[in-house]
Amino acid sequence: MSLAILHIAQPGEAGVARVVADLAAEQCARGDRVVVACPGTGTLARTAERRGARVLRWDAARSPGPALPREVAAVRRIVDLVRPDVVHLHSAKAGLAGRLAIRGRLPTVYQPHAWSFDAVSAVLRAAAVGWERAGARWAHQVVCVSEGERSHGAAAGVPARYTVVRNGVDLGWCTAPDASSRAAARDLLGVSSTAPLAVCVARLCRQKGQDVLLDAWAEIEDRMPQARLVLVGGGPDRPVLAARASRAVGFAGAVADPRDWYLAADLVVLASRWEAGLALAPLEAMACARPVVVTDVPGAREFLPPRHVPFAVVPLEAPGALAAAVVRLLSDPAAGRALGEQARAHVRRHHDVRQVVERMYTVYEDACRVWSAGVKGPDSTTVRAREAWARSGSLGEADQ
Repeated sequence: MSLAILHIAQPGEAGVARVVADLAAEQCARGDRVVVACPGTGTLARTAERRGARVLRWDAARSPGPALPREVAAVRRIVDLVRPDVVHLHSAKAGLAGRLAIRGRLPTVYQPHAWSFDAVSAVLRAAAVGWERAGARWAHQVVCVSEGERSHGAAAGVPARYTVVRNGVDLGWCTAPDASSRAAARDLLGVSSTAPLAVCVARLCRQKGQDVLLDAWAEIEDRMPQARLVLVGGGPDRPVLAARASRAVGFAGAVADPRDWYLAADLVVLASRWEAGLALAPLEAMACARPVVVTDVPGAREFLPPRHVPFAVVPLEAPGALAAAVVRLLSDPAAGRALGEQARAHVRRHHDVRQVVERMYTVYEDACRVWSAGVKGPDSTTVRAREAWARSGSLGEADQ
């Protein structure tokens, strides 16, 4: 029997957008009625529609603010229109507005894609932790992309029903690269055919640590003057980063499809300060047979082949260690290619997006089972609210 699945997402770009679009595409291919509610800006709306999902515009800012009541009301209207069997909320803002709107009256899955309390200042951290603890009672399943992310939430006291579903990639999209594809990608992008090239695919913001990468790049340039770095992505930190970058650093801006940058690269690097535990860019790079260097955020070691950890994982906010790891791989192309091929085989075995979809259906079934049993959150019930919603046929009416 097909499902009516409503994905609500903010942001509508970068890694989250690709995760949602891939998931929606596979669900559409299996005959489900899939609706994606997201901002009209970014890549998710057009990608999801092109891949078979119905797209509804949900104008929501990335951060909480005065518009939150309007955003919550918009979620109610969307849910009343779609009448889904299950609602899947992606990232902190959708998790906030969606849980406030639905309040457990429909089977609800929340996927943080990195915890909200890691993205705020120390002053706001207690409030963010408090919300995640309170909001957990309105999610029938919380999906984490790594054991590290799950344990991080549990350690913060978020009392959820957790399931770990590691990110996957569309292996058909990540074609097997060879020397000609690397040369063709560089020619297309206007990149030197001979310069050692490191690429960072990520939103330009504090979370992704491009400032740390630029600190490391000053040392890398001293040791490898011919090396080049390209930052692929848009974001609020671009002016500050551009002002301090050397001529060896390029800015490609936001791109809908970063595949050519992966194919052009000799190495993909991500210097994040925090992550959900399994950022999509390194997985995509590995699927394109590219070695990666990442920071030791919770869960980062989980997606790498075990033998890659000494080469690929560096401490947080440690420019010297990051520089050493990048130089080590850029200066030994043969070793980089060997690691890339191993990485590609690992991703094909463990991170096919079809495996993610299978796991997610199990999550949905469990969320529906818990909801049907009348359980809200870890230990309380929603029977009366659920019955009120069923009688009224409207979340808005049930909430009055």
